[in-house]
Amino acid sequence: MKQRILLLSAYQADSHAWWTQWLEQRFADIDWRRLTLPGRHFKWRIRGNPLSWIDQIAAASEGVDRVLATSMVDLATLRGLHPALAALPTDYYFHENQFAYPVGPEQRPSLEPQIVQLYGALAADRLLFNSEWNRRSFLDGVGALLRRMPDAVPTGIVERLTPKTAVVPVPIVPPAPGSTPRDARLILWNHRWEYDKAPAVFADALIRLAEAGHAFRLALLGPRPHPPPPALSRLVNGLGDRIVANDRLPRHEYDALLQRAGVVVSTAIHEFQGLGMLEATAAGATPLVPDALVYPEQYPAECRYPAGDADALARRLAGWLSDDSRPAAPDVSGWYETSLQPRWRQTLSGAISAAASPGGDSHPCTEGS
Repeated sequence: MKQRILLLSAYQADSHAWWTQWLEQRFADIDWRRLTLPGRHFKWRIRGNPLSWIDQIAAASEGVDRVLATSMVDLATLRGLHPALAALPTDYYFHENQFAYPVGPEQRPSLEPQIVQLYGALAADRLLFNSEWNRRSFLDGVGALLRRMPDAVPTGIVERLTPKTAVVPVPIVPPAPGSTPRDARLILWNHRWEYDKAPAVFADALIRLAEAGHAFRLALLGPRPHPPPPALSRLVNGLGDRIVANDRLPRHEYDALLQRAGVVVSTAIHEFQGLGMLEATAAGATPLVPDALVYPEQYPAECRYPAGDADALARRLAGWLSDDSRPAAPDVSGWYETSLQPRWRQTLSGAISAAASPGGDSHPCTEGS
């Protein structure tokens, strides 16, 4: 008889959708019962998903052996409303955590999303994270939150959660080798054009690079809001003759640019795994990333610059362009699906064990720690 798993994804954004589709395709021997909600209306999603699913959850969960829910699911409320779920082994998967998610310029800090994830973590049997940075920042954030509370705070919550944690990244599928020659002077951006990716830092660095007389080309990819953000407009208006692509492209065109680019840049202030950077690196582009967040787990020091420092970013790019000192793309094969699929098989069977992390033994990918 097939194993039956209820898969709950309450905020089905791009990377979440990729993950659920990958699980269903690669583990077709599992009987998946999937409930998802669109990746929009964040505040309503993170608190309202038990209500959105109230008439579906009983039928979807009938006869299942295990629950796999993302950390956008209000798991504690869901199990309270449907007691039968509380008897099922449940994994809580963190694509992100609200303790380390930056607050936008027009947003106010909110305790509620953090409490939802804390209650969900307490209710779950295992807590799975896509990176060690995600795991560590969640546990540190829980501790910091509880220390701020005025009274009646139990002790040992972080210690209670830690043994339940494990790191199991979302896999990437590297693009098939292409025939396009590498363009050492093509700089690629493949992120969302939103505040948490800090595109203004990227724009500042590239404009300074151009003003210093360096020759380069730009591929500006990734989803963007309407109207375009100021950083994107500055690049288009100031460096339009250097731009070879400026859009969210079909997959085959996107992959071709990954295979062609010499450098792929991140300026993010939020990155829990960074699938786009890993894909570009797998395709042969050299990553240049902030020395923060998940990136020290993935890339060597020569590929990192001081976070938020546009001058440092421009200087590093200038060096790579002017004296041919750009390092080769580092090996990220530890994040390929061929490396991670066996670990996901262990996870889904309930028998996850400690294992070396993607990228080598220096970045432990273990249960607890």
